[in-house]
Amino acid sequence: MSDFLLELRSEEIPARMQAGARADLEKLLRKELSAAGVNPGAITVWSTPRRLALIARDLPDATEPVREETKGPRASAPPQALEGFLRKTGLTQDQLVERDGVLFAVVERPGRAVRDVLAEAIPAVLRAFPWPKSMRWGAPSLSTESTRWVRPLSGIVAILGEDLVACEAGGVSSGFVTLGHRFHHPDEITIGGAQDYQEKLRACHVIVDHKEREAIIRNGAAEAAAAAGLTLMEDEGLVIENAGLTEWPVPLLGRFDPEFLEVPPEVIQLTARTNQKYFVCARDGKLANAFICTANIAASDGGVAIVDGNRKVLAARLSDARFFWEQDRKTTLAEQANKLARITFHEKLGTVADKVDRVATLARWLVERGIVADADPDQAELAARLCKADLVTEMVGEFPELQGLMGGYYARAEGLPDAVADAIRDHYKPVGQGDTVPTAPLTVAVSLADKLDTLVSFFAINEKPTGSKDPFALRRAALAVLSLIQTNGLRTGLSAIWAQGLASSADPVAAQAVSQELVGFFADRLKVQQKEAGVRHDLIDAVFALGGEDDLVRLLARVTALQAFVGTEDGTNLLAGYKRAANILKKEDWHGIEGEIARTGEEDPLAGVDDPELASVIAAKMADRHAQDLSYTAEPAERALLDVLASAEPRADAAIATEDFGGAMAALATLRGPIDRFFEDVTVNDADPAKRAARLELLARFRAAVHKVADFSRIEG
Repeated sequence: MSDFLLELRSEEIPARMQAGARADLEKLLRKELSAAGVNPGAITVWSTPRRLALIARDLPDATEPVREETKGPRASAPPQALEGFLRKTGLTQDQLVERDGVLFAVVERPGRAVRDVLAEAIPAVLRAFPWPKSMRWGAPSLSTESTRWVRPLSGIVAILGEDLVACEAGGVSSGFVTLGHRFHHPDEITIGGAQDYQEKLRACHVIVDHKEREAIIRNGAAEAAAAAGLTLMEDEGLVIENAGLTEWPVPLLGRFDPEFLEVPPEVIQLTARTNQKYFVCARDGKLANAFICTANIAASDGGVAIVDGNRKVLAARLSDARFFWEQDRKTTLAEQANKLARITFHEKLGTVADKVDRVATLARWLVERGIVADADPDQAELAARLCKADLVTEMVGEFPELQGLMGGYYARAEGLPDAVADAIRDHYKPVGQGDTVPTAPLTVAVSLADKLDTLVSFFAINEKPTGSKDPFALRRAALAVLSLIQTNGLRTGLSAIWAQGLASSADPVAAQAVSQELVGFFADRLKVQQKEAGVRHDLIDAVFALGGEDDLVRLLARVTALQAFVGTEDGTNLLAGYKRAANILKKEDWHGIEGEIARTGEEDPLAGVDDPELASVIAAKMADRHAQDLSYTAEPAERALLDVLASAEPRADAAIATEDFGGAMAALATLRGPIDRFFEDVTVNDADPAKRAARLELLARFRAAVHKVADFSRIEG
């Protein structure tokens, strides 16, 4: 058994590509070895800006011999079949083996030296490497068949045990030689094998393990900040990026002019991070005039010159940011908002100014209808009309990531109410899973209006998500709407919101279709969201199937109670009884009293009754009449079910009216025993037509009682 070392050295590999490259190198090499029948032990992959390195442990010296057997035609088959099999296998007829009248091609392949397998695998890996961006170089680049790599490949180290794996790729031949740090040790280093690779490079100022470099940067930056009485503002992404930019990282602390602190802290942090890859520090919870850069060299002066050079570069960047900040504040947000009419939102939906008008109207409606309580409708409309104004500012033009945030700063700077400024700042939230969900009423109104308008508008022009494609992030917008409604307990039917959003539609029929599509779309998103919370999708279907239930707070309360109920013994047995009743009713094509009235033409006693309470009394009388006016003596189990239904139905109705869905489930649970006994003791399809009709109607009444909570036919199990 031997360890294999592979180093692929090149010019600088972008930091953002290194993690993917490490995974790809391991995957491709495993694929090549597996195809040859070689199973390595542990594989370790490292990266620096100038190299990818892999160590595969415990490789055998040779592969096992392989005996391949291919079944062919029968010996008595026509000559054409035999000829075709010989062409396929590349053998002659005398090389075939006959067993029980069937011909077989048997090929025995001897074992191969793993070093030879690796010599073929390395060029294959390089050819197949899926860099996001790659290039050709030198004279071979005139051919499209030449090797591509992220940057020109300059060296290959390939050693199995202590022996060279001789190969060539991209005009570069493998060897034992690599290079150390570009400045500390630019000379050649001879590598003996996997056992001394890491330490020889360390001696030459190259830390090849990216995880070790990350730890040095993370800990070193925190220590440098602490030594100055500051706190490092942690940024793990920046740690990884700096590790991908250095081979010998040295964190250094520097200072910038405190006058720059008048610029919003997010601007300073983004300037330092995005343009210069610097960390920033805080003192007492506020941004300090300090930064930490990561040098790629251990300077003889302790890094003084490096820090000074970085300070000057950062000062130039911060000067630009301060200029943008000062210039933008010379124009009010209302004046900036006028420029939105020049920006197209979508060719079918008009300009950003048009979208702002729609959002403002919807935000005001949400407040005036009381859907979002405790907010001023005038302020809601004002915040909505200004929420996109910062898109045309200099600062957001330079840093698009600051949209919304800068609008909040500009609003506060010009003296607008804090609630308005906060709504402008946070109206994009929540942006994704884990993001903060706004709870301030004004912010909720604007955020919700913005996302609802996006959904309604794009669905209205038939720009809906398809498969994995969602160019306008409508799935994310829907999940954000769900989070806003659930977190803030907003009570409204989604259909009413869609109707308001589509109020200007010239085609009412099309608007209704869009509204129905949106309800279905939200049902799907709700299933995705609730699945992650451990809620069964079929239970959501069961509640949605009731029809008209699009108040998400009430719907989820139903679902929660339903999930708790079906997990009990009573729930499981009631579900079984329901399904048995439903199957009988379906088989007998029985639709209940209402269906029979329609079929026979009997006058509907509820027709023309507008008073809900009166209608409820009449319906109860109808049920009582059915219960009492049987033309036969009910069997005990039948009478028991009738009696429990008479008690359970009003209890369930009362609980549902007060949104006590747990209480409604408890009322339905009392039906479990009687329905079980009914099926055990009573013959539904009695020879007597009167008994048959009454018992079918009793089952229909049982089904209707259960349906008041959820459509149990949608529940699996």
